[in-house]
Amino acid sequence: MALSRRKFLRNAGGAYAATTIPRLLTATSFAQTSEGGEHGGNPIVTGVGLCDPQVRIYDNQAYLYATHDADPNSKGFVMNDWWVWHSEDLVHWEQVSTLKPEQTYWGKPSTACWATDAMRRNGKYYFYFSRGPEEIGVVQGDSPRGPWHDPIGKPLIAKGSVPTQARDPGILQEEDGTSYIVFGVWDFYIARLNEDMVSLAETPRKIELDSKMGPYGAGMTDDKPFLHERRGRYYLSWGCYYAMSDHVYGPYLYKDSIIKPGHVAPVFRDRLVSMKESSFLDPSGATHLINFLTLDRHASFFELHGQSYYICNDQAWPGTQSCFRDSVISYLHYRDNGEMETVELTRTGVGQYDAHEPVLPAANYFATESTSVAQCQGGGYEIREISSKSSLTYPNIRNLKPGAIISLRASCTDPHTTVEFYSDAPGRELLLSLHVPPTESLASYRTLFGHLKNAKNVKGIRLHFKITRPDSLRIQWLKFR
Repeated sequence: MALSRRKFLRNAGGAYAATTIPRLLTATSFAQTSEGGEHGGNPIVTGVGLCDPQVRIYDNQAYLYATHDADPNSKGFVMNDWWVWHSEDLVHWEQVSTLKPEQTYWGKPSTACWATDAMRRNGKYYFYFSRGPEEIGVVQGDSPRGPWHDPIGKPLIAKGSVPTQARDPGILQEEDGTSYIVFGVWDFYIARLNEDMVSLAETPRKIELDSKMGPYGAGMTDDKPFLHERRGRYYLSWGCYYAMSDHVYGPYLYKDSIIKPGHVAPVFRDRLVSMKESSFLDPSGATHLINFLTLDRHASFFELHGQSYYICNDQAWPGTQSCFRDSVISYLHYRDNGEMETVELTRTGVGQYDAHEPVLPAANYFATESTSVAQCQGGGYEIREISSKSSLTYPNIRNLKPGAIISLRASCTDPHTTVEFYSDAPGRELLLSLHVPPTESLASYRTLFGHLKNAKNVKGIRLHFKITRPDSLRIQWLKFR
């Protein structure tokens, strides 16, 4: 019997009696906020029920394929359609299309428009969707925002085709275009797609996972699997939990959760960690306690302008609850051994910065050219492989005053190194040219100071480098005052 993650299940005389997940707080509509005239950061959009976010990057543009919690006061999921949102900077988002179940083989309205994903191949775009917990369908379009049509008129993955619920698709595409679909709950299944992207090239097979862990504790995973690849390693994730493998089919070795209490801003943490402990019995009779901080994250991973990101559900922000959710986004860094670092889930979010913050980690850039990120010996991350062709961009810096003092934490072994700070605006005015004296080694750091030019309307900065020996400069962080 398939066990739905959307319900707590209790053994009741051989049958499973379901009760909905408790509401976390009273839901009320909450309008988009702003700070200092700028966008409010996380959540990326508030008060509309934008959730289950799957971001795909096409031509340096971000497209978010999402579900839509339609009723802020509902005690059950009311999801009438699917959404596509667009952003160029990950700060400002606009809804660009809606897909209704009537436009698919489903053919009629429904309140069970569940999780999605999308992919491009051969100039066409494919939008995969869950027909509730029953089956997976696909529509096709000539643009990442549609309009969409159903090319097959039936499910891509039908109910009962595998021993799990046929829902929550995730798409992985290799560099050569080979594509896979992963789906399911508790146990995950994978199948290669044909080149047409609307048919399976093989029978779905169960993914081997050495150890199960999730918001319900040891022995269980969650729903919404997702696959991504980096440097020849494959990452199978379910919410904020993940496993790794050298092969797309596995076996996968469980690693960790990338969401942990000490790395989550109080507004996204305190309501969840203070929730009363709840438990349920699985079909084997084992008791599981629920970790509400990691529950129902429904996440995806993506890369834009050389930066990696993690985006997931939130149900702690004022106005949200378990059936009316928002989406939040974080920078994602990889340890030198390939494992994913715990993310910092902040109010500021990504693609924008606040000069009042204690430091701006250099690795949290919005865009880079010809650099790399690696772990520091003393903790954290640093920028490496810097050359005269390199650049780092930090746009949308709130509270950045003209003539501000900037601090740069760096190590250097080239006595002829200069960091140039330009305004990240048309014309790119030079704001500061900062000489970096040599340190004892690349493991030895010095903090340098300089005044930014008293330029008007500076919204962000872009770093360029004059350097004679590549990879002789490393940068940890910046600071403004």
